[in-house]
Amino acid sequence: MNKIRVHVADWQKDNAEIRRIRETVFIAEQSVPPELEWDADDATAVHFLAFEGDFPIGTARLLPDGHIGRVSVLKDWRGLKVGDALMQAVIAEAEARGLKQQMLSAQVQATPFYERLGFHLVSEEFLEAGIPHVDMVRHSA
Repeated sequence: MNKIRVHVADWQKDNAEIRRIRETVFIAEQSVPPELEWDADDATAVHFLAFEGDFPIGTARLLPDGHIGRVSVLKDWRGLKVGDALMQAVIAEAEARGLKQQMLSAQVQATPFYERLGFHLVSEEFLEAGIPHVDMVRHSA
């Protein structure tokens, strides 16, 4: 496997790749309704793409208020630290923008992943798009 690289993406230029990944993970695999997947926040978010070689395999977004979301990695690349690389890039970008607090709504099964990255539970479990989630927060030093 090639080294995983993560770049800040351009929503206009990279839209097709970001959509391909999110549609595969959220809409096809997890049955999230398309009308819940796509929202107005995409236009103002900082988007990220993870690559193996020249092939985009993961994506995430950072909103101006420090919310991280739409973290997704294609099935064949899960368990290979792609999510770690994505999240480290998103956290670094948030910190570079002066966002000392990063927030996210995590799917419950992903809670240990986010805890390893310094996020802490701040809510009870709730359903979002029919999937159990919890809110989590991370504070930068």
